[in-house]
Amino acid sequence: MASILLASASERRREILSKLTSESSRLEHRALTTNELNPPSGMEVSSQVELVCFAKARSAAEEVVLSGEQPDLIIVADTLVEDPNDPLISLGKPSDELSAASMLLGLSGRRHRVWSSTAILYSTSCQRKGTEILHGGWTADIWTDSAVVEFDELSQDALANLVSSDSWQGKAGAYDLAGMAGEHASLVEGEEVTVLGFAHEAITTISPMIG
Repeated sequence: MASILLASASERRREILSKLTSESSRLEHRALTTNELNPPSGMEVSSQVELVCFAKARSAAEEVVLSGEQPDLIIVADTLVEDPNDPLISLGKPSDELSAASMLLGLSGRRHRVWSSTAILYSTSCQRKGTEILHGGWTADIWTDSAVVEFDELSQDALANLVSSDSWQGKAGAYDLAGMAGEHASLVEGEEVTVLGFAHEAITTISPMIG
């Protein structure tokens, strides 16, 4: 039986992995206790999201070693939305309704790129070893993919409904494509799983390992 720890607070990510996990594997789901790295400015969003993901991978390895937990695999991920006005500015999770409304207004009627970076961490008991060396003998591989989403022009009522629904909470760019925002936005390039929180290539890689 493979033991997998999804080190993320995202229910959407948990749902995705749950559908891939067979009865012979055990999936646990909890957030990291370490504070998340703020995306560094002045670089492309693809680099920002990868740096944040790698920081999460380091934290995850350190936390499981300190706790004495022994999962076979750990999965961490990060998603950022690229500001359609500036490829060096990322839109993360809004802190309140005002910032959520501001993000949604900026995306309204436009196309934007979404970046997701995912790391798979392998324990010392795994035959597979990653290219990145982490704490306590853990290793990791990291993948970063992007997809393009297009929003319709949001009416005042549509914007108000999205904000008041709290569907923006915990979502990069203030929206969930698989939720209410899906009525106003569509995928035009790439894979939906990338918009929902995982690099597609990482999911392709781990599916046979946990299925």
